[in-house]
Amino acid sequence: MAEPGLSLHPSAGGRGRPERRTLRLLRLLLWVGTAFQVTRGAGPELHACKESEYHYEYTACDSTGSRWRVAVPHTPGLCTSLPDPVKGTECSFSCKAGEFLDMKDQSCKPCAEGRYSLGTGIRFDEWDELPHGFASLSTNMEMEDSTTESTENCTASKWVPLGEYISSNTDECTATLMYAVNLKQSGTVNFEYYYPDSSIIFEFFVQNDQCQPNVDDSRWMKTTEKGWEFHSVELNRGNNVLYWRTTAFSVWSKVSKPVLTQLMYKWAQPKICGEDLEGAVKLPASGVKTRCPPCNPGFFKTNNSSCEPCPYGSYSNGSDCSRCPAGTEPAVGFEYKWWNTLPSNMETTVLSGINFEYKGMTGWEVAGDHIYTAVGASDNDFMILTLVVPGFRPPQSVMADTENKEVARITFVFETLCSVNCELYFMVGVNSRTNTPVETWKGSKGKQSYTYIIEENATMSFTWAFQRTTFHETGRKYTNDVAKIYSINVTNVMDGVASYCRPCALEASDMGSSCTSCPAGYYIDRDSGTCHSCPPNTILKAHQPYGIQACMPCGPGTKSNKIHSLCYNDCTFSLSTPTRLLEYNFLALANTISLAGGPSFTSKGLKYFHHFTLSLCGNQGKKMSVCADNVTDLRIPEGESGFSKSITAYICQAVIIPPEVTGYKAGVSSQPVSLADRLIGVTTDMTLDGITSPAELFHPESLGIPDVIFFYRSNDVTQSCSSGRSTTIRVRCSPLKPAPGSLSLPSACSDGTCDGCNFHFLWESLAACPLCSPADYHAIVSSCVAGIQKTTYVWREPKLCAGGISLPEQRVTICKTIDFWLKVGISAGTCTAILLTVLTCYFWKKNQKLEYKYSKLVMNATLKDCDLPAADSCAIMEGEDVEDDLIFTSKKSLFGKIKSFTSKRTPDGFDSVPLKTSSGGPDMDL
Repeated sequence: MAEPGLSLHPSAGGRGRPERRTLRLLRLLLWVGTAFQVTRGAGPELHACKESEYHYEYTACDSTGSRWRVAVPHTPGLCTSLPDPVKGTECSFSCKAGEFLDMKDQSCKPCAEGRYSLGTGIRFDEWDELPHGFASLSTNMEMEDSTTESTENCTASKWVPLGEYISSNTDECTATLMYAVNLKQSGTVNFEYYYPDSSIIFEFFVQNDQCQPNVDDSRWMKTTEKGWEFHSVELNRGNNVLYWRTTAFSVWSKVSKPVLTQLMYKWAQPKICGEDLEGAVKLPASGVKTRCPPCNPGFFKTNNSSCEPCPYGSYSNGSDCSRCPAGTEPAVGFEYKWWNTLPSNMETTVLSGINFEYKGMTGWEVAGDHIYTAVGASDNDFMILTLVVPGFRPPQSVMADTENKEVARITFVFETLCSVNCELYFMVGVNSRTNTPVETWKGSKGKQSYTYIIEENATMSFTWAFQRTTFHETGRKYTNDVAKIYSINVTNVMDGVASYCRPCALEASDMGSSCTSCPAGYYIDRDSGTCHSCPPNTILKAHQPYGIQACMPCGPGTKSNKIHSLCYNDCTFSLSTPTRLLEYNFLALANTISLAGGPSFTSKGLKYFHHFTLSLCGNQGKKMSVCADNVTDLRIPEGESGFSKSITAYICQAVIIPPEVTGYKAGVSSQPVSLADRLIGVTTDMTLDGITSPAELFHPESLGIPDVIFFYRSNDVTQSCSSGRSTTIRVRCSPLKPAPGSLSLPSACSDGTCDGCNFHFLWESLAACPLCSPADYHAIVSSCVAGIQKTTYVWREPKLCAGGISLPEQRVTICKTIDFWLKVGISAGTCTAILLTVLTCYFWKKNQKLEYKYSKLVMNATLKDCDLPAADSCAIMEGEDVEDDLIFTSKKSLFGKIKSFTSKRTPDGFDSVPLKTSSGGPDMDL
């Protein structure tokens, strides 16, 4: 038996050691938001613990999201007097990549030079021994309690650490590698593996703490044909148990002896070789018995070694059927990976490449782990393989969604080995109508996977046709050219089988709980089985509505529709600049618009065009662009719709052949292709989600207003576009182009694309300008004429806005002319001068009286000192007339008088006033 092979390591190739076909795990990388909680006991009291004898850990988080930091000794019982527990960081706290958490002060610090940190992750890349937390188990799936025959002991059949990787067993036991982790937030697990031998089964799956598997892609790992391969799986918050399991062919359980099949050899028909010629090989002897390969997932092996489907409500990995646990439902479909016999819903034949008539021959042969093309009768014959599916049954827990049209999907793994330009066609037919090619591969193609999304619930046929050469030649030259299909997986098949069960929403009834569907836009809580609405501006992941992580956020400039099935733009956009806020309204661009590329010519000179239809925004996210295929209109009965007759998308493309070429009144439209099935976001950045809109593809913007770019992706995956097609539309303000404006293609790429995968458009229009705001106009104030002044508002030039606010009405105000204000000024000045003059005279007169009274008072005081008769009063009383004349020694001006009055104050505080007696005697100084 061939040995299994798996491993996890980034660079296993070039190790300088012989390759071992064993299942190897090399590097395991867990991106998690958690810490591992370990509780250790305390030991007897000895000496006080030193810092080197203990470390810090966090306790488990409580219901409030809090935890404690506690000291844990390296060796329990060695020391005592540990530091007291302190309040820990919040459970959601984590350090960034390149930093580590210093538990002593509970803060993030940068890693030292030469060291690295994964932040919230943990990496396993040294496998000298089984790391802490891992467990390796082994079982013998062929043991039966009642048998007395010896069976192989599987005790030592475990995963073995081998330094740089960990390797699985090489015998026929089942070996399981397990790792349990508790996540505080959603994360991922990434690992690299090496698995070249398809004669064993290799599974990787994740279960929660209730032993329920995560709903993800198939748990069956694909063989690695080109060395080490990378695998990544999302993990949910909470407990996750990771399983890597390998099993040999004996995957059925409880049989006393392995089931053997007798091999019979016969010549391939038609026989085109001579066994009697010199050097010819002989037919091998028949009768050798070999082990039967396992059944396909969803089937079980009966006592007579035949494979039968498990009943609905159960699942199987190819061995025994098991009932789905409570709260789950079977994920029905067809998964063919073992080709012992041709499945009952498949048939094969040969189509002549000359007269296109079917021959009574087998076109494809089964070969255990794959199915391959037979020799056929001629090198240009078509080897036909057809799979018929009666209909589809979406999961009961998934609500029908009119916006998301995915009903199911088919995925197959294939390869072609050709010496010339062979071709492999994949075609799809609906309700027994003519098959329509959806993909073609030419020449040799390495082992690869292809997925086709089914959008119609009807009886479908899937056909593979292989042609070695298109030329008919005498004799056979290319019989060694072959196509192989390793696996075919169709989901949501009516009356299908299940390889696993997925959680479902529960509905209480008299008979207990049963699965039911959640309303549109609701996800299923794994723990409780209840339905919860997705948060605003998120969309629900199609056919996997499990947990809050199934609600995917919308991109910039978009929002979700009411049922959370898609993100769309409502034709509005806001852009904040350092100087102002730009508001856009693209409603005038919401209708579909068409554009034809430059003419192209076939090798025979026939002219054709690439015709594009675009719908930018609005319409609640409904796709409005339609591209049709009217070539087959005459073949389809009236009143019926043909498969792929037309497609609906945000942006689509069709090939148009003008009437002058076809000879019909109207042109022919064919080969419709979707270029945009979902809106990624709206922004002014040139790159979004891996899609780039190069500015140099179009003439530069010259008005200073940035282009608003719409980013789209399509669901179609082709050989050259492994991630699907992408499209960008640059919406540019052009005031001279009224709505809808003009649409243009890159000058260097007349068909809208320079690589066949990324399409770019430029839409110039007045409707693409920002909405008008007060910053877009200014006021002009007129002069005052006849007492009236006018204020007029005009747009700034050039006008770079559209819609929005209107210009304010002209404002008229009453004003005064300059003559009026001159008269007012002169009058006010004259009045002020008169008032000042009057005040000056008044204060002068007042001062004169005060001076006299003061002098009189001083004289009376002097007479008293000289024994003169006392005065009757100390001053002039009210009503008295001033009769005495005060005679100054000399005549002085008013300024001089004031100066004299203020300057002749004696040191004792009295004033000195020169006086003259009435008799003309000498002056007296008082």
